[in-house]
Amino acid sequence: MIAPMGRRGAEARKGACRARQSVGIVDLATLRAEPQAWDDCVARAVEPHPHFSRHVIEAHRQAGLLRDDCAFVIVRTGERLDAILPFRSGLDITGLGTAVAQPVLSPFMPSSAPLVAGDAFADTLATLVAGLAEASGGRAWRWPLLSISGRAGQGLLAAMHEAGWTTGIVETFERPVLDRRPSHDAFLTDHPHMSRLKDLRRRRRRLAEAGTLERVTATEGEALASALEDFLALEAAGWKGEAGTALACRPKTLALAHALFAGTAGPVTVRADTLSLDGRPLAVSLALIAGGTACLLKTAYDERERALAPGLVLEAEIVRAFHETAFAERLDSATRAGSALESLYRERETIAEIIAMPPGGEARLSIGRRVALARFEHRAKAEAKRLLKRG
Repeated sequence: MIAPMGRRGAEARKGACRARQSVGIVDLATLRAEPQAWDDCVARAVEPHPHFSRHVIEAHRQAGLLRDDCAFVIVRTGERLDAILPFRSGLDITGLGTAVAQPVLSPFMPSSAPLVAGDAFADTLATLVAGLAEASGGRAWRWPLLSISGRAGQGLLAAMHEAGWTTGIVETFERPVLDRRPSHDAFLTDHPHMSRLKDLRRRRRRLAEAGTLERVTATEGEALASALEDFLALEAAGWKGEAGTALACRPKTLALAHALFAGTAGPVTVRADTLSLDGRPLAVSLALIAGGTACLLKTAYDERERALAPGLVLEAEIVRAFHETAFAERLDSATRAGSALESLYRERETIAEIIAMPPGGEARLSIGRRVALARFEHRAKAEAKRLLKRG
């Protein structure tokens, strides 16, 4: 246990449900001692996602990417967990030398919405927001990759505003998602990018002219382990390997990949789809599934076949399987802005980075100034990336 959280703010909360709830800060070791309660919170969340689940957090711990003293804000009713958010505090440009709080994120955590159970949803969020102020010591939160079009993100912002927080949006982008239709034909009907779909069918035919082209799915055992190794090899053989950013290039990210896709735990399942030609892998997609949403976290492809876009051909095949086998209700591309999946997936989810300040917090910098500093940082990083690429 890091420290029990004081009940400041809790005594002022109204309603019988809120009175039964408590908010606290615990470390990972403490939360790991409640595996059933943790899994239950994921399963009951209004927007369940795998990123703060026991399976994903434990994989990060095993890989050495999270310490046992990693902190979590939790809301509970008795023995039941109603909300979970891992966070960290550290110096940030938006604090000009002072600490700010942020949700824990990694390349395998493309979303930062807290897990919030649907039971007494508004009351739980109000309790959670009080805990966020305690967790940051009254300082600001910098919150990237928050879905503000979903119930959890919208509810969080509403609860902050009701509690007197001030917030500002640094940037937003539209992430491609896809809700399952009754059939694949229904998905194709009136698709806004029919020319793109036609092009992918043409590329698939070209690939198939060279041999037997097939998509295979693995969810466990040796087949899953083999698919993961194929993914790692394809990624390392491409530009990410040359840049040193492929998962296999670093011991900790390699260990994370193996821990994430070694099997399943609780309400999270794993999936690997492979597109192969005469048994040779052309592309591999890795996904985590929770609460009916499949998050397609990583795709690697044979860059020698770049002209025929095997990665996108595989994505189109996954969409077909999604409708034909109903392995999920929604596909989440888990991408940043400018994804190639924008021409394939039909829905969009608004992802934002926000700055949030609790009432009575540090007033040395306004929200507007903090937002401007965050935007400056983004521009500086983009320019540095452009110059490195040109060099």
